[in-house]
Amino acid sequence: MGYLTAAANTVGAQLVGALPGAGGLNAGQMLSQPMKALLLLDVEPTLDAADAAAAKAALAGSGLVVALTSFKDAAVDNADVLLPIAPFTETAGSFVNAEGRVQSFHGVVKPLGDARPAWKVLRVLGNLLGLNGFNQETADEVRAEALGDLASIPARLSNASAAPVAIAVAAAGLQRVADVPIYSADALVRRAPALQATADARAPVAGIPPALWQQLGLAAGDRVKISQGGASAVLAARQDSSLAANTVRVAAGHADTASLGAMFGALSVEKV
Repeated sequence: MGYLTAAANTVGAQLVGALPGAGGLNAGQMLSQPMKALLLLDVEPTLDAADAAAAKAALAGSGLVVALTSFKDAAVDNADVLLPIAPFTETAGSFVNAEGRVQSFHGVVKPLGDARPAWKVLRVLGNLLGLNGFNQETADEVRAEALGDLASIPARLSNASAAPVAIAVAAAGLQRVADVPIYSADALVRRAPALQATADARAPVAGIPPALWQQLGLAAGDRVKISQGGASAVLAARQDSSLAANTVRVAAGHADTASLGAMFGALSVEKV
């Protein structure tokens, strides 16, 4: 069995070991318990996390939140310290695709103002903390140390999964099925006026399977209240015959649905 990666650099992240070490925590675990400090790298937790409500609670319960971000409004409400970083268009870096092909690039313009490439900010933080391994001067040095011999990368890839496979238990009631719309995928596209003016950036709707549509007595143009995890959102309803009978499609990664719980979980629906 093979895997299609979730993002452009998922394979690259795996190759450099961006995984929990011994005794470490993954993102979900870090957001489910109090942490003394959180370091956010180019992420909007309440829009990018699989459970936006848990992410919001984790930020509020953390003793210190440091955000490396390209956009002030992405973290100003949640962070104690903001460190400006350049978006990918203003820095050098590399992507590794699913076949192991390394594709490096350079910034097309200089970083704006005091912003710096994220790797440089992390290097300085490492120096200030007296840590080893933070002496790189160029992005090429970072790539060489992180990826090693580029020719050997395809041989280092594997479809084996080290993560335990949990057996899903049949759930009663309605279940949320969430997608992330293409122009809600990250902080950059969420703030691109031209992209947000397209049909693909329209506000989220609640996808309702035909049987539930009839049960609720819905008609075209009606709105429904989605309740999940102690929060709710009112969305336009749309009949979706591709859905299973006990599921409701509610997009994630959007401000209109950010107050809801996990991307996959129990919810309730009522006609407004």
